Amino acid sequence: MSRIGKLPIQVPAGVTVTVDKENVVTVKGPKGTLSQKVHRDFAIKQEEGVLTVERPSDSKPHKSLHGLYRSLINNLVVGVTTGFEKTLEIVGTGYRAQAEGKKLTVNAGYSNPVIVEAPDDITFETPAPTTIIVKGINKQVVGNLAADIRAIRKPEPYLGKGIKYKGEHIRRKEGKAGK
Repeated sequence: MSRIGKLPIQVPAGVTVTVDKENVVTVKGPKGTLSQKVHRDFAIKQEEGVLTVERPSDSKPHKSLHGLYRSLINNLVVGVTTGFEKTLEIVGTGYRAQAEGKKLTVNAGYSNPVIVEAPDDITFETPAPTTIIVKGINKQVVGNLAADIRAIRKPEPYLGKGIKYKGEHIRRKEGKAGK
């Protein structure tokens, strides 16, 4: 039995979950609407504010997908209620970022600033010039966009300059050895 797959999903008040005949789960909440297609063999049961994902058999493909679909549906519920966010930190002299509406301008040591456009349902915040917060309701989009921003200037191991996730530990290397 999948340990993650058998966990129930609590549906908070104000969130509606519908499953249509093609096994598409649609979750509507205060922050928006998200949907996820689930394999046709899996059954999604809804009883008194609790969702459960049930697999049809104990075959290896069904076991491997059980926990995945439970996590994806849970991410939909969390996304429409609280949302997701990733925080990035910029390290380096002259490196900074500025959010202007749906655009993020990043100065990371290149001759021209790099401009990142936000997709729908994603917002940028820059509480400080060296901090970027990516917020949204879809966990996958937030994570991918944060990874794209980090890829503008990955942290380098000698001085630690670049864009990194908050709390990320950068393995540092020693410089040239003197005589």
